[in-house]
Parts: sequence; C-alpha cells; structure tokens
Amino acid sequence: MANNNLFSDFEAVSSKQWKQQIQYELKGADYNETLVWESPEGIKVKPFYHNDETEVNLDAIVPTKPFAIVQNIFVHDVKKSNARALETLQRGAESVRFTLENDAILIEELMQNLPLENVNYYFHLPFLSVEFSNKINDFASKNKANIFIQNDPIGQLVKDGNWFENLEKDFEKLNTIASKTTVPFLTISSGIYQNAGANIVQQLAYSLAQANEYFNRIPAINQPITIEVAVGTNYFFEIAKLRALRILFNTLASEYNHNFDCHIVATPTKRNKTLYDYNVNMLRTTTECMSAILGGADAVANLAYDAIYHKDNEFGDRISRNQLLVLKHESYFDKVNNPADGAYYIETLTEQLAEKALELFKDIEKNGGLISQLIDGTIQRKINESAQKEQELFDSGKEVLLGTNKYPNKNDQMKNDLELYPFVKQNARKTLITPIIEKRLAEKLEQERLSQEQ
Repeated sequence: MANNNLFSDFEAVSSKQWKQQIQYELKGADYNETLVWESPEGIKVKPFYHNDETEVNLDAIVPTKPFAIVQNIFVHDVKKSNARALETLQRGAESVRFTLENDAILIEELMQNLPLENVNYYFHLPFLSVEFSNKINDFASKNKANIFIQNDPIGQLVKDGNWFENLEKDFEKLNTIASKTTVPFLTISSGIYQNAGANIVQQLAYSLAQANEYFNRIPAINQPITIEVAVGTNYFFEIAKLRALRILFNTLASEYNHNFDCHIVATPTKRNKTLYDYNVNMLRTTTECMSAILGGADAVANLAYDAIYHKDNEFGDRISRNQLLVLKHESYFDKVNNPADGAYYIETLTEQLAEKALELFKDIEKNGGLISQLIDGTIQRKINESAQKEQELFDSGKEVLLGTNKYPNKNDQMKNDLELYPFVKQNARKTLITPIIEKRLAEKLEQERLSQEQ
C-alpha cells in the first residue's frame, strides 16, 4: 500500500537548527540586528516562525459565511440612489451602504424594488433620530429585510468634536432606540483612528474602549454591534488586526453577557492613497482588501482608486467592485474558511497585538475611559505622536509610496482634474474636544507639486 505521508522520508528541522544555518549564512553578522525588525507597535518580527517556538493561547473566531461585497452610496437624490443601488446589485455587489443626507428621506422610496433576500443594507446616519431609526426598523420588520442602522454618537464626537446634542441627550436617544428596535442599531466607526495615523495597537484599544462605553451606558444591547475598520498596507499585521479585534470584542462582550459576535465591515485606508500616479491606488486597495478578507471581515467596501479627488463615478465604482469580484470568483477567497488558521506568523502576531491592545485598553479604563480621555486630549495626543512618527518615515523616504516619494512621474499633471479638495480642511469653530483629523501621508508633498504645475 502506498505511503500517503509525503514527509515521512524527511527529518524534522527544529528552530534551533534553522537558526544555526541562518547564522552560518550571515557570515558573522548579528542575527537580531540583521534580520529582526520592530514594528511601530513595538512588536519584534523574526525572520521565521516555527511550531516548537509558537504557543498560541487564543482561538480566533471567524465568520462562517463568505465576505460580502459592499457598495457605498451617498443619498442625495432618492430616485437616483435607488436606481444606482439596483444596478450595482445586478453587477456584482452583495450589500449596499447608504449614507443619508438627512432624516427627510423616505425609506420606502429608497428601498423600492430592491432585492431583500440575502442582501444586507447598511444605513449610515450622520444624525441621531429615534423616529427615523424606528422607521427603518419598522420597514425591516414589515419586509423581513436585513438592515443595519449605523448610529454612533461617540464616533460623531471623535470626528466632529461635538456630540449631536450632548452626552446625556445622545445616550438617552440611543437607549430609546435600543429599547424599540429589533435590528442592529449601533456602530463603532474605528476607521478614523487608522486614517488619522494611529498604530494598530491603538486602533484596537480605542475600538474596544468605544465598545465598552456603549456597554456601560446602554443596558440592553440585544443585537450585533457593527465595527467599521480601515485596513492599512501592512499585509500580515492587518490580517492579524482583524482577528485580534474579534477576539478582544468577544472577550469584552462576554463580560456584559452580550452573546453576539461583532459584524466587521472593512474598507481600505485613505492614509496611503495618492493623487499622483493614482492607478497605484488600485494595487494598494487590492492587497488591503485581501488582508480584510483573510482577517475575517464580514463585509468589504472597497475604496475607488480616485475617491480622494473625484466625485462618485461609474468607472471608479465598477473598478473597485470588480477588484473584489476577482478576489471572490477568480482567486476563490471565499472558498476557504479561516485560511490564516495555523500560520505561525499570523497566529503569533494576533496574540501579540491582542495582548498589547488589552494592556492599553486597561490603562484607558483605569484613567476614566475613552470619552474622558478624549475630553482631556490624551487620545488625540497619542494618535498625533504615532502619526508624526509615520510622517517622518515618509518624509525621509523610509516609508515609500510609489509614484509619490519614490519613482514619481514628473509629467503627471493633476491640478485640472480635482473635483474634490483632497487635503485637510480647516474649519474654525467651537468644539467640546479637539476632533481627530484624518490626514494622508502624501498631502504636503502633493500640495508642493500642485503649486509648481504650469
């Protein structure tokens, strides 16, 4: 009978033997100085990982369903948005995220003739309204629609610097919504931390602290919580980030007897996207979407290659959607459940990120919690410190964005192609806290190049 064990004729090689061989190949160079590097999160990354040195004590929880392809639609004209949603669903999108302009929009008109079976609809609300949330909930109940209402007053505070009204009234409304809705009604918008320059440990800890604020202030959360995540360019770290996020959230949720897994919606970061040589953005978003999928995101909303300087357009939408369709239907990223399981490197990163994030989370809670530290400016200061370190790496050329600070195309002209203002906007006003500002790494360099265009 044939021996089906393909490796039975080979002796196992221990990590010690690998290190000895590597040391020999280095010809006297120091192993740690030459091959071990440290991430911005303080994690020392080794050149190889071996099972006799890997003891992982965390079990990563991953979705049992394949990731869904999400199309973002900003709703200004209801009829046009409805037609666009129908078209994108017919062309490969599997979920739709509506960002509503105001609470005067008619849900029935927006959802008219849209397929409801096996399609998730996300309603991102830039306002907090009990009445409007109830309308969405009533529509979902009546039509058996899968709807996620994305209320996030802490996210509003983080981004805008002010509550919708104030802390007490916002949470009074949120508790009323919690008591009256049967669909998921709560979102943690953690992508802003990544887009502002927070490192991965900070992103995880702040997301966890935000969840803890909601658990503490809303006694009855009887639906899954949505977490929106921005995915960066550090491929394996980002895979581990999403895995660690789910582990940390479920650990925290169990303390409040919240028995629902979180629902993760991932989007590529804007932080490394560029005006010049903009087609490279497609390569960046592809690897970022791959990280999101392998990390176990429930849904992925891709970022169009021209999103930072063009208004929504059919070509950009189609390309970004097709990137995900290729990953799903040609690269078969939906065919394997938890493909990162058992990869010693990713398993180790997941545990290290989770441990460091948990330590930072405990420190935040010991010092009053996320809201308190936002008000006293601690969170903003820590993010700024992390962002400045990354900016210095980019400015010095140690962190590379192709086509921008390395191998730029000097003939690129972008001044006449800007439909949107792609830089940080200054809006002086009175705020309760200093808002956390999203900023791309290439902004200063791009502004200099634009000023020199003929």
